[in-house]
Amino acid sequence: MKISQEDFEQMKAKYDQEIKKGKSAKSNGKDIDDQTNWIYYTKEDLFEALNQEGVQGLRFYFTEYTKEVAEKFYGPDAEAYVGRLGMVYSPMIKSSENDAVTDTNGGYYDRGMLCPPVCQ
Repeated sequence: MKISQEDFEQMKAKYDQEIKKGKSAKSNGKDIDDQTNWIYYTKEDLFEALNQEGVQGLRFYFTEYTKEVAEKFYGPDAEAYVGRLGMVYSPMIKSSENDAVTDTNGGYYDRGMLCPPVCQ
């Protein structure tokens, strides 16, 4: 599912301040003791980004759910997601033979299933 650049930037900044620096992620001021084990995306989720014109692949970003983004995405279940490791992806494109693969500005995608809190 496509998400806004603002939501991505919030999540990336929280990850950069906590998990990336080796600190515990926080939810309501408390450390997350049992961090994410895996993140699941459906084939349809990935193909939504991959099937755009000229897309060569996907770039994956580590993120962390902020309270604001979790509330927007998960409503009453938001508290289970705040501080959890996330993964946002963006389609990448090669503009010409001599260019490196670059961000397409084709948006950001998220809404994978996280374990925990959803472990099946």
